[in-house]
Amino acid sequence: MTTADIVTTPTTSDAGAQAGHKLTLMPLIALVVGSMIGGGVFNLPSDMSRAASPGAVMVGWVITGIGMLMLAFVYQNLANRKPDLNVGPYAYAKAGFGPFVGFNSAWGYWLSAFLGNVAYAVAIFSALSHFFPVFGDGNNLASIVGASLCLWLVHALVLKGIKQAAFVNVVATVAKLVPLFLFILLAIIAFNWDKFTFNFWGTTDSEGAGGLGRIIDQVKSTMLVTLWVFIGIEGASVYSARAARRADVGRATVIGFIGALGIYVLVSLLSTGVLAQSELADLKVSSMAGVFASLVGPWGAALINIGLMVSVGGAFLSWSLLCAEIPYSCGKDGTFPKWFARENHNGSPANSLWATNSLIQLFLVLSFFSQSAYQFFYFIASVAILPPYVLSGAYALKLALAGDSYRAGEKRGRDVLIGTLATIYGLWLVYAAGLEYLLMCAILFAPGIIVYAKARRETGQQVFSGREIVLAIVIVVLALIAAWLIWIGRISPL
Repeated sequence: MTTADIVTTPTTSDAGAQAGHKLTLMPLIALVVGSMIGGGVFNLPSDMSRAASPGAVMVGWVITGIGMLMLAFVYQNLANRKPDLNVGPYAYAKAGFGPFVGFNSAWGYWLSAFLGNVAYAVAIFSALSHFFPVFGDGNNLASIVGASLCLWLVHALVLKGIKQAAFVNVVATVAKLVPLFLFILLAIIAFNWDKFTFNFWGTTDSEGAGGLGRIIDQVKSTMLVTLWVFIGIEGASVYSARAARRADVGRATVIGFIGALGIYVLVSLLSTGVLAQSELADLKVSSMAGVFASLVGPWGAALINIGLMVSVGGAFLSWSLLCAEIPYSCGKDGTFPKWFARENHNGSPANSLWATNSLIQLFLVLSFFSQSAYQFFYFIASVAILPPYVLSGAYALKLALAGDSYRAGEKRGRDVLIGTLATIYGLWLVYAAGLEYLLMCAILFAPGIIVYAKARRETGQQVFSGREIVLAIVIVVLALIAAWLIWIGRISPL
Protein backbone atom coordinates (compact mmCIF):
# COMPACT_ATOMS: atom_id res chain seq x y z
CA MET A 1 0.00 0.00 0.00
CA THR A 2 1.28 3.47 -0.82
CA THR A 3 2.15 4.99 2.51
CA ALA A 4 1.88 8.63 1.51
CA ASP A 5 -1.64 8.30 0.18
CA ILE A 6 -2.95 6.58 3.27
CA VAL A 7 -1.12 8.62 5.86
CA THR A 8 -1.82 11.95 4.19
CA THR A 9 -5.52 11.25 4.75
CA PRO A 10 -5.53 9.60 8.15
CA THR A 11 -8.44 8.02 9.93
CA THR A 12 -10.33 10.85 11.50
CA SER A 13 -13.88 12.04 11.80
CA ASP A 14 -15.99 12.63 8.70
CA ALA A 15 -15.28 16.33 8.81
CA GLY A 16 -11.58 15.65 8.89
CA ALA A 17 -11.85 13.28 5.97
CA GLN A 18 -13.73 15.82 3.89
CA ALA A 19 -11.15 18.45 4.68
CA GLY A 20 -8.32 16.17 3.62
CA HIS A 21 -6.81 15.97 0.15
CA LYS A 22 -8.92 14.13 -2.42
CA LEU A 23 -7.24 11.29 -4.30
CA THR A 24 -7.06 11.46 -8.10
CA LEU A 25 -6.58 8.55 -10.51
CA MET A 26 -2.79 8.16 -10.27
CA PRO A 27 -2.63 8.11 -6.45
CA LEU A 28 -5.51 5.61 -6.45
CA ILE A 29 -3.64 3.37 -8.92
CA ALA A 30 -0.55 3.64 -6.73
CA LEU A 31 -2.66 2.75 -3.72
CA VAL A 32 -4.00 -0.40 -5.41
CA VAL A 33 -0.60 -1.50 -6.75
CA GLY A 34 1.10 -0.67 -3.47
CA SER A 35 -1.56 -2.57 -1.54
CA MET A 36 -0.97 -5.72 -3.57
CA ILE A 37 2.76 -5.64 -4.29
CA GLY A 38 4.20 -6.02 -0.83
CA GLY A 39 6.11 -8.92 0.64
CA GLY A 40 4.36 -11.77 -1.16
CA VAL A 41 6.00 -11.17 -4.54
CA PHE A 42 9.46 -11.64 -3.03
CA ASN A 43 8.63 -15.21 -2.06
CA LEU A 44 6.58 -16.18 -5.12
CA PRO A 45 9.28 -18.41 -6.67
CA SER A 46 9.13 -20.94 -3.83
CA ASP A 47 5.53 -20.41 -2.74
CA MET A 48 4.18 -21.16 -6.22
CA SER A 49 6.56 -24.07 -6.86
CA ARG A 50 6.35 -25.68 -3.42
CA ALA A 51 3.80 -28.23 -4.61
CA ALA A 52 3.25 -27.33 -8.26
CA SER A 53 4.99 -27.84 -11.60
CA PRO A 54 5.50 -25.04 -14.15
CA GLY A 55 2.42 -26.22 -16.06
CA ALA A 56 0.26 -26.16 -12.95
CA VAL A 57 1.62 -22.73 -12.02
CA MET A 58 0.53 -21.45 -15.45
CA VAL A 59 -2.94 -22.92 -15.02
CA GLY A 60 -3.12 -21.37 -11.56
CA TRP A 61 -2.31 -17.92 -12.94
CA VAL A 62 -4.91 -18.28 -15.71
CA ILE A 63 -7.61 -19.12 -13.15
CA THR A 64 -6.46 -16.36 -10.83
CA GLY A 65 -6.16 -13.84 -13.64
CA ILE A 66 -9.72 -14.45 -14.80
CA GLY A 67 -11.15 -14.64 -11.27
CA MET A 68 -9.37 -11.58 -9.93
CA LEU A 69 -10.16 -9.58 -13.07
CA MET A 70 -13.84 -10.35 -12.49
CA LEU A 71 -13.45 -9.21 -8.88
CA ALA A 72 -11.75 -6.03 -10.08
CA PHE A 73 -14.70 -5.42 -12.41
CA VAL A 74 -17.05 -6.07 -9.48
CA TYR A 75 -15.40 -3.32 -7.43
CA GLN A 76 -15.39 -1.04 -10.46
CA ASN A 77 -19.12 -1.61 -10.97
CA LEU A 78 -20.06 -1.32 -7.29
CA ALA A 79 -18.04 1.88 -6.84
CA ASN A 80 -20.14 3.50 -9.56
CA ARG A 81 -23.53 2.02 -8.70
CA LYS A 82 -23.37 2.27 -4.92
CA PRO A 83 -21.41 5.45 -4.17
CA ASP A 84 -22.94 5.65 -0.70
CA LEU A 85 -21.19 2.39 0.31
CA ASN A 86 -17.73 3.86 0.67
CA VAL A 87 -15.98 2.00 3.49
CA GLY A 88 -14.83 -1.04 1.58
CA PRO A 89 -15.96 -4.59 0.85
CA TYR A 90 -17.78 -5.29 4.10
CA ALA A 91 -20.31 -2.57 3.28
CA TYR A 92 -21.41 -4.55 0.22
CA ALA A 93 -21.96 -7.70 2.27
CA LYS A 94 -23.96 -5.77 4.87
CA ALA A 95 -26.13 -4.06 2.25
CA GLY A 96 -26.77 -7.24 0.32
CA PHE A 97 -27.12 -9.93 2.96
CA GLY A 98 -27.88 -8.36 6.31
CA PRO A 99 -26.02 -7.05 9.36
CA PHE A 100 -24.60 -10.33 10.70
CA VAL A 101 -23.21 -11.40 7.31
CA GLY A 102 -21.83 -7.89 6.91
CA PHE A 103 -20.24 -8.09 10.35
CA ASN A 104 -18.51 -11.37 9.52
CA SER A 105 -17.25 -9.86 6.30
CA ALA A 106 -15.78 -6.92 8.26
CA TRP A 107 -14.41 -9.26 10.95
CA GLY A 108 -12.73 -11.44 8.33
CA TYR A 109 -11.28 -8.40 6.60
CA TRP A 110 -9.84 -7.18 9.90
CA LEU A 111 -8.46 -10.63 10.73
CA SER A 112 -6.81 -10.81 7.32
CA ALA A 113 -5.29 -7.34 7.69
CA PHE A 114 -3.63 -7.86 11.05
CA LEU A 115 -2.58 -11.46 10.38
CA GLY A 116 -1.04 -10.19 7.16
CA ASN A 117 1.00 -7.79 9.26
CA VAL A 118 2.24 -10.73 11.33
CA ALA A 119 3.38 -12.43 8.11
CA TYR A 120 5.06 -9.18 7.03
CA ALA A 121 6.96 -8.98 10.31
CA VAL A 122 8.24 -12.54 9.90
CA ALA A 123 9.30 -11.76 6.32
CA ILE A 124 11.21 -8.64 7.37
CA PHE A 125 13.26 -10.43 10.00
CA SER A 126 13.81 -13.47 7.80
CA ALA A 127 15.32 -11.11 5.23
CA LEU A 128 17.37 -9.43 7.96
CA SER A 129 18.90 -12.81 8.79
CA HIS A 130 20.81 -12.59 5.51
CA PHE A 131 22.87 -9.87 7.16
CA PHE A 132 22.38 -10.82 10.83
CA PRO A 133 22.02 -14.61 11.19
CA VAL A 134 20.73 -14.21 14.75
CA PHE A 135 17.25 -13.62 13.28
CA GLY A 136 17.03 -17.12 11.76
CA ASP A 137 13.79 -17.77 9.86
CA GLY A 138 12.15 -14.61 11.17
CA ASN A 139 10.18 -16.16 14.03
CA ASN A 140 12.79 -16.94 16.68
CA LEU A 141 13.09 -15.03 19.97
CA ALA A 142 15.35 -12.30 18.55
CA SER A 143 12.96 -11.74 15.62
CA ILE A 144 9.89 -11.56 17.85
CA VAL A 145 11.57 -9.00 20.12
CA GLY A 146 12.64 -6.93 17.10
CA ALA A 147 9.23 -7.14 15.43
CA SER A 148 7.52 -6.17 18.69
CA LEU A 149 9.69 -3.07 19.01
CA CYS A 150 8.83 -2.07 15.44
CA LEU A 151 5.13 -2.71 16.06
CA TRP A 152 4.91 -0.45 19.08
CA LEU A 153 7.04 2.24 17.46
CA VAL A 154 4.54 2.41 14.58
CA HIS A 155 1.76 2.37 17.17
CA ALA A 156 3.26 5.42 18.92
CA LEU A 157 3.67 7.27 15.62
CA VAL A 158 0.06 6.74 14.62
CA LEU A 159 -1.22 7.76 18.06
CA LYS A 160 0.65 11.03 17.65
CA GLY A 161 -1.42 11.69 14.54
CA ILE A 162 1.34 11.27 11.96
CA LYS A 163 0.33 13.27 8.86
CA GLN A 164 2.97 12.83 6.19
CA ALA A 165 5.16 9.93 5.12
CA ALA A 166 5.99 10.94 1.55
CA PHE A 167 9.68 10.19 1.95
CA VAL A 168 8.96 6.74 3.33
CA ASN A 169 6.61 6.13 0.40
CA VAL A 170 9.19 7.14 -2.21
CA VAL A 171 11.90 4.97 -0.67
CA ALA A 172 9.54 2.00 -0.30
CA THR A 173 8.30 2.29 -3.89
CA VAL A 174 11.81 2.47 -5.36
CA ALA A 175 13.04 -0.33 -3.12
CA LYS A 176 10.10 -2.43 -4.25
CA LEU A 177 10.14 -1.87 -8.00
CA VAL A 178 13.84 -1.52 -8.87
CA PRO A 179 14.83 -5.00 -7.60
CA LEU A 180 11.71 -6.52 -9.17
CA PHE A 181 12.39 -5.06 -12.61
CA LEU A 182 16.10 -5.94 -12.41
CA PHE A 183 15.20 -9.50 -11.40
CA ILE A 184 12.74 -9.83 -14.30
CA LEU A 185 15.24 -8.45 -16.81
CA LEU A 186 18.10 -10.75 -15.80
CA ALA A 187 15.79 -13.76 -15.42
CA ILE A 188 14.60 -13.23 -19.01
CA ILE A 189 18.22 -13.19 -20.19
CA ALA A 190 19.12 -16.32 -18.19
CA PHE A 191 15.87 -18.19 -18.85
CA ASN A 192 16.46 -21.83 -19.80
CA TRP A 193 13.65 -23.27 -21.90
CA ASP A 194 14.72 -26.87 -21.36
CA LYS A 195 14.70 -26.44 -17.59
CA PHE A 196 11.27 -24.78 -17.80
CA THR A 197 9.73 -27.58 -19.89
CA PHE A 198 11.44 -30.51 -18.13
CA ASN A 199 8.78 -32.43 -16.17
CA PHE A 200 6.41 -29.62 -17.13
CA TRP A 201 3.39 -31.19 -15.43
CA GLY A 202 5.25 -32.68 -12.44
CA THR A 203 4.32 -36.24 -13.29
CA THR A 204 7.64 -37.65 -12.03
CA ASP A 205 10.25 -36.64 -9.49
CA SER A 206 13.99 -36.35 -10.07
CA GLU A 207 14.36 -40.14 -9.90
CA GLY A 208 11.51 -40.89 -12.28
CA ALA A 209 9.06 -41.93 -9.56
CA GLY A 210 5.67 -40.41 -8.75
CA GLY A 211 5.83 -36.65 -8.82
CA LEU A 212 3.69 -33.84 -7.43
CA GLY A 213 0.32 -35.55 -7.82
CA ARG A 214 -2.77 -34.69 -9.82
CA ILE A 215 -2.79 -31.45 -11.78
CA ILE A 216 -5.92 -30.23 -9.97
CA ASP A 217 -4.20 -30.74 -6.60
CA GLN A 218 -1.13 -28.88 -7.82
CA VAL A 219 -3.29 -26.01 -9.05
CA LYS A 220 -5.18 -25.93 -5.73
CA SER A 221 -1.86 -25.58 -3.90
CA THR A 222 -1.22 -22.30 -5.72
CA MET A 223 -4.58 -20.70 -5.01
CA LEU A 224 -3.98 -19.26 -1.54
CA VAL A 225 -0.58 -18.04 -2.73
CA THR A 226 -2.11 -16.13 -5.63
CA LEU A 227 -4.89 -14.83 -3.38
CA TRP A 228 -2.32 -13.60 -0.84
CA VAL A 229 -0.43 -11.51 -3.39
CA PHE A 230 -3.67 -9.96 -4.64
CA ILE A 231 -5.00 -8.98 -1.23
CA GLY A 232 -5.33 -5.24 -1.50
CA ILE A 233 -7.15 -5.25 -4.83
CA GLU A 234 -9.97 -3.54 -2.95
CA GLY A 235 -7.61 -0.83 -1.69
CA ALA A 236 -9.21 1.92 -3.77
CA SER A 237 -12.65 0.77 -2.63
CA VAL A 238 -11.69 1.06 1.04
CA TYR A 239 -10.77 4.71 0.52
CA SER A 240 -13.38 5.51 -2.12
CA ALA A 241 -14.89 8.22 0.07
CA ARG A 242 -11.64 10.13 -0.37
CA ALA A 243 -11.56 9.85 -4.19
CA ALA A 244 -11.93 13.03 -6.25
CA ARG A 245 -14.10 11.15 -8.76
CA ARG A 246 -16.00 7.93 -8.06
CA ALA A 247 -15.28 6.59 -11.56
CA ASP A 248 -11.54 6.70 -10.81
CA VAL A 249 -11.97 4.10 -8.05
CA GLY A 250 -13.00 1.42 -10.54
CA ARG A 251 -10.41 2.45 -13.14
CA ALA A 252 -7.63 2.37 -10.56
CA THR A 253 -8.68 -1.10 -9.41
CA VAL A 254 -8.57 -2.60 -12.92
CA ILE A 255 -5.36 -0.83 -14.02
CA GLY A 256 -3.58 -1.69 -10.79
CA PHE A 257 -4.66 -5.31 -11.06
CA ILE A 258 -3.32 -5.71 -14.61
CA GLY A 259 0.05 -4.20 -13.65
CA ALA A 260 0.43 -6.39 -10.60
CA LEU A 261 -0.65 -9.54 -12.47
CA GLY A 262 2.04 -8.99 -15.11
CA ILE A 263 4.76 -8.70 -12.48
CA TYR A 264 3.55 -11.75 -10.55
CA VAL A 265 3.35 -14.02 -13.60
CA LEU A 266 6.82 -13.01 -14.81
CA VAL A 267 8.45 -13.47 -11.39
CA SER A 268 6.98 -16.92 -10.75
CA LEU A 269 7.32 -18.39 -14.26
CA LEU A 270 10.76 -17.00 -15.06
CA SER A 271 12.06 -18.53 -11.85
CA THR A 272 11.08 -22.01 -13.08
CA GLY A 273 13.43 -21.47 -16.03
CA VAL A 274 16.31 -20.61 -13.71
CA LEU A 275 16.05 -23.28 -10.98
CA ALA A 276 14.30 -26.65 -10.88
CA GLN A 277 11.03 -27.08 -8.96
CA SER A 278 12.71 -28.98 -6.12
CA GLU A 279 15.37 -26.27 -5.78
CA LEU A 280 12.76 -23.51 -5.70
CA ALA A 281 10.68 -25.33 -3.10
CA ASP A 282 13.64 -25.52 -0.70
CA LEU A 283 14.48 -21.80 -0.75
CA LYS A 284 13.86 -19.77 2.41
CA VAL A 285 12.05 -16.42 2.64
CA SER A 286 12.70 -14.50 0.46
CA SER A 287 13.09 -17.08 -2.27
CA MET A 288 13.58 -14.43 -4.96
CA ALA A 289 16.88 -13.65 -3.27
CA GLY A 290 17.98 -17.26 -3.70
CA VAL A 291 17.03 -17.28 -7.39
CA PHE A 292 18.77 -13.96 -8.01
CA ALA A 293 21.90 -15.12 -6.17
CA SER A 294 22.11 -18.10 -8.53
CA LEU A 295 22.19 -15.62 -11.42
CA VAL A 296 24.55 -12.89 -10.21
CA GLY A 297 26.11 -14.09 -6.97
CA PRO A 298 25.75 -13.09 -3.29
CA TRP A 299 25.22 -9.40 -4.00
CA GLY A 300 21.96 -10.30 -5.74
CA ALA A 301 20.58 -11.90 -2.59
CA ALA A 302 21.62 -8.85 -0.58
CA LEU A 303 19.88 -6.49 -3.02
CA ILE A 304 16.62 -8.44 -3.01
CA ASN A 305 16.60 -8.76 0.77
CA ILE A 306 17.16 -5.02 1.18
CA GLY A 307 14.32 -4.38 -1.26
CA LEU A 308 12.10 -6.76 0.68
CA MET A 309 12.85 -5.13 4.03
CA VAL A 310 12.16 -1.59 2.87
CA SER A 311 9.14 -2.58 0.79
CA VAL A 312 7.55 -4.68 3.51
CA GLY A 313 8.47 -2.06 6.11
CA GLY A 314 6.44 0.50 4.15
CA ALA A 315 3.61 -2.01 3.72
CA PHE A 316 3.72 -2.74 7.46
CA LEU A 317 3.14 0.95 8.24
CA SER A 318 0.38 1.23 5.63
CA TRP A 319 -1.41 -1.92 6.74
CA SER A 320 -1.12 -0.81 10.37
CA LEU A 321 -3.22 2.19 9.39
CA LEU A 322 -5.64 0.08 7.37
CA CYS A 323 -5.96 -2.38 10.26
CA ALA A 324 -7.07 0.47 12.50
CA GLU A 325 -9.35 1.95 9.82
CA ILE A 326 -11.49 -1.17 9.56
CA PRO A 327 -12.77 -1.54 13.16
CA TYR A 328 -12.81 2.26 13.52
CA SER A 329 -15.19 2.61 10.54
CA CYS A 330 -17.23 -0.35 11.78
CA GLY A 331 -17.48 1.24 15.23
CA LYS A 332 -18.79 4.46 13.69
CA ASP A 333 -21.59 2.77 11.73
CA GLY A 334 -22.63 0.35 14.47
CA THR A 335 -21.21 -2.83 12.95
CA PHE A 336 -18.68 -3.01 15.82
CA PRO A 337 -19.20 -1.62 19.34
CA LYS A 338 -18.78 2.15 19.69
CA TRP A 339 -15.61 1.62 21.72
CA PHE A 340 -13.71 1.01 18.47
CA ALA A 341 -14.68 4.44 17.12
CA ARG A 342 -13.09 6.48 19.90
CA GLU A 343 -10.28 8.87 18.93
CA ASN A 344 -7.53 10.46 20.98
CA HIS A 345 -6.83 14.20 21.08
CA ASN A 346 -4.72 13.88 17.91
CA GLY A 347 -7.65 12.47 15.94
CA SER A 348 -6.13 8.98 15.80
CA PRO A 349 -8.36 5.89 16.24
CA ALA A 350 -6.74 5.02 19.55
CA ASN A 351 -8.96 2.17 20.76
CA SER A 352 -9.04 0.48 17.37
CA LEU A 353 -5.26 0.76 17.15
CA TRP A 354 -4.72 -0.67 20.64
CA ALA A 355 -7.02 -3.64 19.91
CA THR A 356 -5.36 -4.34 16.56
CA ASN A 357 -1.76 -4.09 17.70
CA SER A 358 -2.40 -6.11 20.85
CA LEU A 359 -3.67 -8.95 18.66
CA ILE A 360 -0.68 -8.60 16.32
CA GLN A 361 1.58 -8.85 19.37
CA LEU A 362 -0.20 -12.01 20.52
CA PHE A 363 0.22 -13.71 17.15
CA LEU A 364 3.85 -12.60 16.92
CA VAL A 365 4.46 -14.52 20.13
CA LEU A 366 2.55 -17.52 18.75
CA SER A 367 4.72 -17.44 15.62
CA PHE A 368 7.60 -18.72 17.77
CA PHE A 369 5.92 -22.13 17.80
CA SER A 370 5.34 -22.32 14.03
CA GLN A 371 7.49 -24.42 11.72
CA SER A 372 6.83 -22.17 8.72
CA ALA A 373 5.41 -18.99 10.24
CA TYR A 374 5.33 -16.83 7.12
CA GLN A 375 3.35 -19.35 5.06
CA PHE A 376 1.03 -20.22 7.94
CA PHE A 377 -0.02 -16.67 8.70
CA TYR A 378 -0.52 -15.61 5.13
CA PHE A 379 -2.58 -18.76 4.47
CA ILE A 380 -4.84 -17.90 7.40
CA ALA A 381 -4.98 -14.25 6.29
CA SER A 382 -5.97 -15.38 2.80
CA VAL A 383 -8.77 -17.62 4.09
CA ALA A 384 -10.07 -14.89 6.44
CA ILE A 385 -10.52 -12.43 3.59
CA LEU A 386 -12.61 -14.84 1.53
CA PRO A 387 -15.99 -13.74 3.00
CA PRO A 388 -15.70 -10.10 1.84
CA TYR A 389 -14.43 -11.19 -1.58
CA VAL A 390 -17.08 -13.86 -2.15
CA LEU A 391 -19.86 -11.64 -0.86
CA SER A 392 -18.78 -8.66 -2.98
CA GLY A 393 -19.18 -10.80 -6.09
CA ALA A 394 -22.49 -12.16 -4.83
CA TYR A 395 -23.78 -8.66 -4.09
CA ALA A 396 -22.87 -7.45 -7.58
CA LEU A 397 -24.68 -10.48 -9.01
CA LYS A 398 -27.71 -9.78 -6.82
CA LEU A 399 -27.89 -6.17 -8.02
CA ALA A 400 -27.62 -7.20 -11.66
CA LEU A 401 -30.29 -9.89 -11.39
CA ALA A 402 -32.71 -7.62 -9.52
CA GLY A 403 -31.98 -4.54 -11.63
CA ASP A 404 -31.26 -2.51 -8.49
CA SER A 405 -29.41 0.73 -9.39
CA TYR A 406 -29.97 0.06 -13.13
CA ARG A 407 -31.96 2.35 -15.39
CA ALA A 408 -35.05 1.04 -17.14
CA GLY A 409 -33.98 -0.93 -20.20
CA GLU A 410 -30.28 -0.85 -19.26
CA LYS A 411 -28.46 -4.03 -20.29
CA ARG A 412 -27.39 -6.21 -17.41
CA GLY A 413 -26.03 -9.34 -19.10
CA ARG A 414 -22.36 -8.34 -18.79
CA ASP A 415 -22.73 -7.54 -15.09
CA VAL A 416 -24.59 -10.80 -14.44
CA LEU A 417 -21.72 -12.70 -16.06
CA ILE A 418 -19.07 -10.78 -14.10
CA GLY A 419 -20.89 -11.27 -10.80
CA THR A 420 -21.40 -14.97 -11.52
CA LEU A 421 -17.75 -15.60 -12.43
CA ALA A 422 -16.48 -13.58 -9.43
CA THR A 423 -18.74 -15.55 -7.08
CA ILE A 424 -17.74 -18.91 -8.59
CA TYR A 425 -14.07 -17.94 -8.31
CA GLY A 426 -14.57 -17.03 -4.64
CA LEU A 427 -16.28 -20.36 -3.93
CA TRP A 428 -13.47 -22.17 -5.77
CA LEU A 429 -11.00 -20.46 -3.43
CA VAL A 430 -12.99 -21.67 -0.43
CA TYR A 431 -12.72 -25.22 -1.81
CA ALA A 432 -9.02 -24.82 -2.64
CA ALA A 433 -8.25 -23.50 0.85
CA GLY A 434 -8.96 -26.92 2.29
CA LEU A 435 -10.90 -28.04 5.35
CA GLU A 436 -8.00 -27.61 7.79
CA TYR A 437 -7.55 -23.89 7.22
CA LEU A 438 -11.29 -23.28 7.06
CA LEU A 439 -11.75 -24.93 10.45
CA MET A 440 -8.89 -22.98 12.01
CA CYS A 441 -10.42 -19.78 10.68
CA ALA A 442 -13.72 -20.70 12.34
CA ILE A 443 -11.92 -20.48 15.69
CA LEU A 444 -11.02 -16.88 14.88
CA PHE A 445 -14.53 -16.02 13.68
CA ALA A 446 -16.34 -17.45 16.72
CA PRO A 447 -15.29 -14.71 19.22
CA GLY A 448 -16.65 -12.16 16.79
CA ILE A 449 -20.17 -13.27 17.66
CA ILE A 450 -19.75 -11.75 21.12
CA VAL A 451 -18.48 -8.49 19.62
CA TYR A 452 -21.43 -8.41 17.21
CA ALA A 453 -23.95 -9.05 19.98
CA LYS A 454 -22.53 -6.16 22.01
CA ALA A 455 -22.74 -3.82 19.02
CA ARG A 456 -26.37 -4.75 18.36
CA ARG A 457 -27.36 -4.23 21.99
CA GLU A 458 -25.73 -0.80 22.00
CA THR A 459 -28.01 0.26 19.15
CA GLY A 460 -31.07 -1.35 20.76
CA GLN A 461 -31.55 -3.84 17.92
CA GLN A 462 -32.38 -7.54 17.97
CA VAL A 463 -29.13 -9.49 17.92
CA PHE A 464 -30.07 -12.20 15.42
CA SER A 465 -32.82 -12.88 12.94
CA GLY A 466 -33.94 -16.47 12.30
CA ARG A 467 -31.41 -17.24 9.57
CA GLU A 468 -28.61 -15.36 11.28
CA ILE A 469 -28.81 -17.52 14.40
CA VAL A 470 -28.31 -20.58 12.18
CA LEU A 471 -25.12 -19.05 10.74
CA ALA A 472 -23.89 -18.20 14.24
CA ILE A 473 -24.49 -21.78 15.40
CA VAL A 474 -22.63 -23.16 12.36
CA ILE A 475 -19.62 -20.94 13.12
CA VAL A 476 -19.55 -22.04 16.77
CA VAL A 477 -19.93 -25.73 15.89
CA LEU A 478 -17.11 -25.54 13.33
CA ALA A 479 -14.92 -23.75 15.88
CA LEU A 480 -15.59 -26.46 18.46
CA ILE A 481 -14.80 -29.20 15.92
CA ALA A 482 -11.56 -27.43 15.03
CA ALA A 483 -10.61 -27.07 18.70
CA TRP A 484 -11.24 -30.78 19.26
CA LEU A 485 -9.19 -31.78 16.21
CA ILE A 486 -6.34 -29.59 17.43
CA TRP A 487 -6.59 -31.13 20.90
CA ILE A 488 -6.28 -34.68 19.56
CA GLY A 489 -3.51 -33.68 17.17
CA ARG A 490 -5.40 -34.22 13.92
CA ILE A 491 -4.72 -30.68 12.73
CA SER A 492 -2.01 -28.25 13.77
CA PRO A 493 -2.75 -24.56 14.37
CA LEU A 494 0.90 -23.71 13.79
